[in-house]
Amino acid sequence: MSSKYKPRNQENPHFITFTIVGWIDVFTRDIYKDIFVNSLKFCIENKGIELHAWVIMTNHVHLIVSTKKNNISDFVRDIKKYTCRKIIEAMLNNKRESRKEWIVNMLEFAGKTNKDNINFQFWKKYFHPIELNTPRRLEIVMAYLHNNPVKAGLVWEPWHYKYSSGIDYYTKEKGLLDLVLI
Repeated sequence: MSSKYKPRNQENPHFITFTIVGWIDVFTRDIYKDIFVNSLKFCIENKGIELHAWVIMTNHVHLIVSTKKNNISDFVRDIKKYTCRKIIEAMLNNKRESRKEWIVNMLEFAGKTNKDNINFQFWKKYFHPIELNTPRRLEIVMAYLHNNPVKAGLVWEPWHYKYSSGIDYYTKEKGLLDLVLI
């Protein structure tokens, strides 16, 4: 991985995106989104990650994170590895998952094309962290992140989407995760 794609100053907020291989719409089911949310909670409480903003879309996740204790790249590696395993396990055990066979076949195929995997590849391999080191850059990315569900036609307003920090920024309500507001 080129050094230009590594987080710089870990204490500055970084915009990162995780994308599911093949842009597969896995996160259309709340059960899988909840696994990712619970993983973020664990990282906030135990790994020193400061979560500033987030959104889970149907096939990708956007986060704005920083850390004073650990490495953002290590956080990304760990959460991707854990959520991959847990989401696939949940999918395989979900009797109501109508797309199970198709999704698992796609993930197995993607895994066979990556020498670093044994069985499945869930997330695309790389992430491209963008350091948000100016107020303007932060403002643009924050608006983009929170308007993702609106542009996708999932909700009318950013604060209506449950799996996002929009409610924390646009209302006086608290969303699903503890944030360090910026």
